[in-house]
Formats: sequence, C-alpha cells, structure tokens
Amino acid sequence: MALLLKLIGARKTLEVGVFTGYSSLVTALALPPEGRIIALDVSAEFTEIAQRYWHEANVADKIDLRIGPALETLDELIASGAQNTFDFAFIDADKTNYYAYYEKCLQLVHTGGLIAIDNVLWGGQVIDLEIQNTRTNAIREFNEKLAQDERIFLSVLPIADGLTLALKL
Repeated sequence: MALLLKLIGARKTLEVGVFTGYSSLVTALALPPEGRIIALDVSAEFTEIAQRYWHEANVADKIDLRIGPALETLDELIASGAQNTFDFAFIDADKTNYYAYYEKCLQLVHTGGLIAIDNVLWGGQVIDLEIQNTRTNAIREFNEKLAQDERIFLSVLPIADGLTLALKL
C-alpha cells in the first residue's frame, strides 16, 4: 500500500475502518510531511491501540480520527464540499456496507484517485455458492457491481484475502 501511495503522490487520504491502525500507520508513514488521513471507525476501544502506535511512530499529527458511523461521517465530508479532493481511500470495515462506503468514497476521491478495498476474496468463500451468509453475499454482490462499474478501472489482486484497486476514471 505504501508503494501505491508513493506512485500516485498521495497527500490526502481516507480510511474507512481503522481497527488497531496497521493500515493507517502504513499510510501515514508513506505520506509526505504535509500529508493527512481522515480515519473513520466506530470503536474507541480498538482505535486506542492504533493511537498508541501512531504516537510511537510520530505520525499521530497526520491522522484525524473520527469515531462514529462511517456512513454518517462520509456524508458529512460530502456535505462540507470535500468531493473530488482525496487522492486515496482504503475500505476495510463492515462488509455489508462495502458498496455504500465505495459509492461515497467514489464521490470523495478525485479523477485519477485510487480506492483500495480489502477482503474481497473472503477466504475464497465468494466463489463457493453453497456459502450463503450475509457478509459473504454482501462481498459477492459488491464484487459483481464493481466488475460492471464503468466509472473505474478495476484490478483485483489475489494476495492475502484479496485486494481490489479501483482507479477513478
């Protein structure tokens, strides 16, 4: 992810789903000194762990952590005029809202910006049609919608649990 951020010259990024902060830490370390991340999560408990590591790595000043439902915070960013201002967005949150997060990030990322989405292969479960549960079906439907989306150039990397890269056209 750090390489991708360097390649696109990212300065302003968005993260939907922080958890313990690994990806936001990687992002912050890859950004230039003036670079910033708006990081969204619902858990103050887990993000306390993230904040500890951000401080240890001296990047906490680059990260604007916002605790609350991500869809509401994304709507607030859109309402405040932040459309087309982000270079990069990373989505790794509740799977049932992936498509909603993606649609809002697509509004916030500028043309030529990149959206990365984690866990799109879901341990291989997305191709096993015998598996029918809410999260697997949500990721399966999400992948199908992105494959048809003409607003992006799409690539799915079969590394770890699958990473989708969507370049906004």
